[in-house]
Amino acid sequence: MSPRSVLAIDAGQTAIKVRLDTPGHRDDLLFRGIDTHEPLLPQLADVVREAVERTHGSPTLLTAGISGLTERDSDAGALLSLLSGTGIRGARLAHDSTTSFLGALGSRSGAVVAAGTGVVTLAVGLHSVARVDGWGYIMGDAGSGYWIGRAALDASMRAYDGRGPATGLVDVVRERWPDLAQAYIALQSDDDRVRIVAAFAADVAALASDGDEVALRITAEAAHELATSVSTAIGRVRDRDETFAVCAVGGVFGSALLRDAFAEELSGPGIELVTPLGTAIDGAVALAELAPTHPLTADVRHAGTV
Repeated sequence: MSPRSVLAIDAGQTAIKVRLDTPGHRDDLLFRGIDTHEPLLPQLADVVREAVERTHGSPTLLTAGISGLTERDSDAGALLSLLSGTGIRGARLAHDSTTSFLGALGSRSGAVVAAGTGVVTLAVGLHSVARVDGWGYIMGDAGSGYWIGRAALDASMRAYDGRGPATGLVDVVRERWPDLAQAYIALQSDDDRVRIVAAFAADVAALASDGDEVALRITAEAAHELATSVSTAIGRVRDRDETFAVCAVGGVFGSALLRDAFAEELSGPGIELVTPLGTAIDGAVALAELAPTHPLTADVRHAGTV
């Protein structure tokens, strides 16, 4: 545990996890996920202020791993100015791939694929870092919960039209939208549509376990996409014939069939699938003590002093 008083954030599209980590005490809170259609920094500032109020804590350093963090939103100084009066004097912001990596593997070399609503893979070698995908639900996130849910909706409507094979996914989608002919209107007009689509990934996992052929195909394709991202990331940072530790984290890997297919795709010399040391919120806390010489430090935005 860090000796500092740290307020750590793991900000995802489905949920925002917050941990107040102080010497001898820890509080964990859960908030609604990031609204990608609204400015990011004010959302984070609101979460921080509420977290400080609810825990009655006195953090001095804010650390955050943020899904889809862009250069535009990575202004740690601007966030710090929004937190005036909270007692927080320093801020460190990173893409959630960085904090997922630190939570899962610590400071060692390896690769971490974090697949929830979105997905990103990060590989860290001795001297370099490679990020693969994490390009959002429109341009990327192959194998993510959204990607799986989108494939499920596509397969459902193909079956409904008679363009594709029958699947139990039709009944699942009809449970939410009884009139399938109007489902697309309801979905497109819903501000929460990204999370709604991603939620169907759980139904794909359940139907795949029951032997639904369409759900099995989607599961296999998602596993292939995720394994491809990991192999690509490792290939970009591997300096020699070293064995790379690989961690697969996130809700998508709650599907045993997908997890097994992913492992099978990656089986072979030079890759070792390992159990994560911790979670992304642990990685957000670890930002407080990340060594200046670590390859990931260059991707962390700093402001203030602690």
